This record gives sequence, structure tokens and C-alpha cells, in this order.
Amino acid sequence: MNKVFCLYVPGDSLLHRLGVGWKYAVMAAMVISGVIVSAWWFTLSLLAISVILVLLTAVPPRFGLQMSWALILVAVLLVAYQSFTGKPLTGVVIAGNLIMAVYASRMLTISTPESVLIDALISAASFLRVFRVKPEKVGLAISIMIKSIPMLLDLFTGIQQAAMARGRGRNLAAIVTPFVVRTVAYAQETGAALAARGLGE
Repeated sequence: MNKVFCLYVPGDSLLHRLGVGWKYAVMAAMVISGVIVSAWWFTLSLLAISVILVLLTAVPPRFGLQMSWALILVAVLLVAYQSFTGKPLTGVVIAGNLIMAVYASRMLTISTPESVLIDALISAASFLRVFRVKPEKVGLAISIMIKSIPMLLDLFTGIQQAAMARGRGRNLAAIVTPFVVRTVAYAQETGAALAARGLGE
């Protein structure tokens, strides 16, 4: 989980003291501008800025800048594919924007407690009341999603290891089928728990 998102780390850095709204704005501005401009030099500049922002949270670089092998593989494949089609700089832009977005989001999650992140999203979603959508339920949905990610990752790892122990580690069906079944069961249990609290809709 931490290799992708890097969860909150208490601290007293400048970014820890900065308002959550400003941090959301910085992250959004970096990601959106990187996609719109789509220039390799601009993407690499944003990537450097995102790395600096992560370091400004005062967490150990080994923790803040760690990268999962899956994400590295995706980035390498993107560059390789675009290079094969004769567009290596496009690959740099796509892969660079991906990693930059990860680091920009880490700047936010490392320096801000989850409860503050959710409260800020609820406040930002207040306009949805016009459409008869309660912002609090939007926040609840996001909170459930965030809490479900590590559980699903652990579930997948456990199923994969069990399949490998039975000598079926290369059998995709032996991994995907039980994962889907247990994920659906988890979703149904979560839905039942919400319904029991009057949040079934």
C-alpha cells in the first residue's frame, strides 16, 4: 500500500502546516497541466518538482520516493511501446506524467491525515446538494474505497501465494476466479453493513 500511496506520516514540515485545499490545488494543477502541455521537458520539470515536494514533507527519501515494481514495469512498458512506434518522447511524457502524478499525490497523503482529506472532499462536493446528492455520502464512498484497497491487495497476494503453493501460480483462472468471488462477497458484506446502519441506498 505504501509503495503506491504512502500514507500519512505525522510531522511539522511546511507542507504539513499548509492548508489541505492548497495541497489539493497544487496536485491538480500539476497533473492537469502535465496532461494538457504534453511536452517532454515540461513533464520532466513537473516530475522534478513533485520529487522536491515529497522531500519537503521531511520523510526519509527511501520511504517517500519508493516505487513499486508494478509501477516501474508499467512505466517501462509505456516508454518501450511508444519507442517501438517511433514516438519515444511521447513515451517519456506518458510515463513521466504517471510517476509525477503518483509523487504529487504522495505529497498530499504523506502530509495530511485521511480524515482531513475526506472532510475537504466533502466540502468541495457541497455543490452536489443541488442535484440531491449528499456530500457526506460521497465522502463515505471515498473512505470505503480507500480502506478497501489494502484489503483487496492482501486478498490478491494471499490467493496468489496459495496458488503457487499448489503449483498453479501460472494458472490465471486459479487466481482470478477466487479473487473475484471473494471481492464480490466483501462488497456484499460491506453493503449489508451499510444497510444495517440505514445507508443502504
